[in-house]
Amino acid sequence: MKTRAAVALEKGKPLTIAEVELEGPKASEVLVEVKATGICHTDEFTLSGADPEGLFPAILGHEGAGIVVDVGPNVTSVKKGDHVIPLYTPECRQCPSCLSRKTNLCTAIRATQGQGVMPDGTSRFSLEGKKLHHYMGTSTFSNFTVLPEIAVAKIREDAPFDKVCYIGCGVTTGIGAVLNTAKVEPGSKCVVFGLGGIGLNVIQGLRLAGADMIIGVDINNAKKQWGERFGMTHFVNPKEVGSDLVANLVNMTKRGADQIGGADYTFDCTGNVTVMRQALEASHRGWGQSIIIGVAPSGAEIATRPFQLVTGRVWKGTAFGGARGRTDVPKIVDWYMEGKIEIDPMITHTMPLPDINKGFELMHEGKSIRSVVVY
Repeated sequence: MKTRAAVALEKGKPLTIAEVELEGPKASEVLVEVKATGICHTDEFTLSGADPEGLFPAILGHEGAGIVVDVGPNVTSVKKGDHVIPLYTPECRQCPSCLSRKTNLCTAIRATQGQGVMPDGTSRFSLEGKKLHHYMGTSTFSNFTVLPEIAVAKIREDAPFDKVCYIGCGVTTGIGAVLNTAKVEPGSKCVVFGLGGIGLNVIQGLRLAGADMIIGVDINNAKKQWGERFGMTHFVNPKEVGSDLVANLVNMTKRGADQIGGADYTFDCTGNVTVMRQALEASHRGWGQSIIIGVAPSGAEIATRPFQLVTGRVWKGTAFGGARGRTDVPKIVDWYMEGKIEIDPMITHTMPLPDINKGFELMHEGKSIRSVVVY
């Protein structure tokens, strides 16, 4: 069949809108009509050429929502007509990682997913007879896409596609980092570095967890209003507090008779390795945890004095907020529909597929929290 897609022909170049060929689903695969897709910083990271694992030409996109229109042999968990969210982190429930219950990083299709192909080693996409790579196993910048059955989460049918597509990455990553990775307790003092789409969802997660103090850190003062809208209690602009941001944050979080400061939990949503160090060192000695969410450039390394870790601080990383896609994503959709979390205010721009490059421009200019393409 033919489908409209935004194709990344080469790194560093705008996406090209084209009609591409899409082969139907094979065994254990599903064909999904994508109704809406978000434009995420990870897509930009790959498109820019900074991603060492980026493959071209490819159909990017990993934050979508749509309807199952066909299924291949052996598919049992979804059927035609089901509403789904594609999962770049699948959940097979059978591999050693899934069975361990210690991680959400399913390994069932990891090797082929990284190679830009389906589990059988081939691509379903082509343009003028030439192979196009899949991206993160999802390729939601196409109106139709084929995915492994284990990489779709079935959701309720009354959820709006142009909002819940954001749960396919940004919402789940931010909220999940709080609830699954950090397991923040009520009354905690927390600091969030970077108040973009991920950071705002971390703040939402902290509000859900009952954090007492939620400090947002960003160099853009316009983010103060955004943070407060989702539950932030204090705002710090590093450019306005002098040379020692860490000392300022430690001072803000002092408690008890001994007046020892430091946050119970900190979250880096910037991908900046200098900020990652600041986030760790702003956490409380003895028990502070710092969660790394942001993706750093290729080859970047993090560093701190060993003393920071010897005295009890913990560095943690998280992917997809520690969420198990097929299990947790439907619950988060329910939270949205029940009013427990907000998404609508963060969808700052919507556009048709031909305008998708405008969405990337808005991201570069810092004018959007999330742009969504509606098919």
